Amino acid sequence: MGYKRFEDLWVWQKTKDLTIRIYETTKKGGLARDYSLVTQIGRSSISIPCNIAEDFERGSKKEFVQFLYIAKASAGELRSQLLIASELGYLEEKISNELKAEAIDTSEQLGALITALKSNIKG
Repeated sequence: MGYKRFEDLWVWQKTKDLTIRIYETTKKGGLARDYSLVTQIGRSSISIPCNIAEDFERGSKKEFVQFLYIAKASAGELRSQLLIASELGYLEEKISNELKAEAIDTSEQLGALITALKSNIKG
């Protein structure tokens, strides 16, 4: 992969920043009072960078791809939860749109990395 540490991966840095933003956002407003949804949003968001880090440390490209799929699925789960929180009126429209856009971009970046790694494994 060319990187020695998962912290050097751009996609890990991006997903870590998204997770921090999610945690900061869920501490405020009506969403903070919905413990169940806040917990699920937190679990989905933190799962993304943690899955990237966990398998990067294993060192296998094939297994890394599998964990990237899990991270990508968590990004989808996060988007779903953000949509629900938004429709419940827990998030301001601007914040909701920004977070959903970041989650979509995260999914796309993970998809691109998966495609690149899979073609490298086969080639």
